[in-house]
Amino acid sequence: MKNLTPEEIVKYFTDTFGNRVRDTRIEKRTAGKRKKEFVNIWLNLEREILTKAVAHLSEIQFPHLAIISGNDIGESIFLNYHFSIYYGERLREISVNFTVELPKSDLTVESLCHLIPGALITEREIQEMFGVTVENIPDDRRIFLPDGFPKDVYPWRKDEKGPQKVVRDMYD
Repeated sequence: MKNLTPEEIVKYFTDTFGNRVRDTRIEKRTAGKRKKEFVNIWLNLEREILTKAVAHLSEIQFPHLAIISGNDIGESIFLNYHFSIYYGERLREISVNFTVELPKSDLTVESLCHLIPGALITEREIQEMFGVTVENIPDDRRIFLPDGFPKDVYPWRKDEKGPQKVVRDMYD
């Protein structure tokens, strides 16, 4: 497939997934002496189409997954999947970010490892730090937290499952 413009990429997803793409945003900024343009595309997706959207992105070009970041916003946790396409192509790289909302009553998401094997480490991190269950993850062992860390405490949560009590008890 030819290199698409940011606008064509957004249309590529909205044409395929319709209103299951809840919101889109294209951010363009320039930096450096030569005013190189950096492009970030944000697509807010329904959780159920995440793996289909990643497979769809792979049809443009196999994406580079940098990381999955998250944000506890109260009743939900937002996961942000940060991809790059045209990775390594001078002045062509585009950041494509998929955001999915997970209500705290159902913190599950499908693993991407069958599409992108390198997703394993960042998926394990999301499980440990937010308490999200990544379904069909090939290896769900802890990797970041020590063995003695409580199983029901998640360091990046801001609610009662967060580390506040553990930290307070450590220094009493």
